[in-house]
Amino acid sequence: MPFADHPVRRVAAAKGVSPSGAWPHTIPAVRQLLTDGLDLGPGVTFLVGENGAGKSTLVEAVAVAFGMSPEGGSTGARLTTRATESSLSDDLVLTRGAGASKAGFFLRAETMHSFYTYLEQNPSSRPEPVFHEMSHGESFLSLIENRFSRRGFYCLDEPESALSFSSSLAVVGVLKQLADSKSQVLCATHSPVIAALPGATILEVGQWGIRESAWTDLELVQNWRAYLRHPEQYLRHIL
Repeated sequence: MPFADHPVRRVAAAKGVSPSGAWPHTIPAVRQLLTDGLDLGPGVTFLVGENGAGKSTLVEAVAVAFGMSPEGGSTGARLTTRATESSLSDDLVLTRGAGASKAGFFLRAETMHSFYTYLEQNPSSRPEPVFHEMSHGESFLSLIENRFSRRGFYCLDEPESALSFSSSLAVVGVLKQLADSKSQVLCATHSPVIAALPGATILEVGQWGIRESAWTDLELVQNWRAYLRHPEQYLRHIL
């Protein structure tokens, strides 16, 4: 893709970096990334997989390598409360698109409360909702609708964690608008609703590493379908 103009064309190991026996290099998806690299296309790419499979670790590392705060926000935000991120971003090099936007935003579910405080302490020049006065889900959706407006690179880590079904559908609409406006999105999600966005690339991460998958073939989708058809078959082993 010599003339690709989306923000991140490829993620790979930095010069001299090879997989080690230490975490997070021991995660199969991370190990594959460091060994083979990962090409990212334009539009929306979803990372889907079980807890611990490495999807959030990958999104966080790519966001930080792009220049965003590990605790969320735009490329200009410098929110820092307690460093818990991995050092994986130091091991990566990003191949940028020619003339691509350097703007970006990292939405990280687990640090959003602190990010709202950061926004109050560092107000924007434009009027903005008071996120702390909203419900958790309302603030998430409002932030996405208000902040995801510029062409750039958007990283989202499990945005569905605070959202209802209808709000998740609204996020699908925002992601489609971003793709249509030539923005690039990398999103880790457990939501079959969000991952169903037409035209998106889906990468399933697990013990095999990283593999591209169709929505209908995802373990996530198959498991939810089976549970909704016959919840009692699952619950009898738990209750």
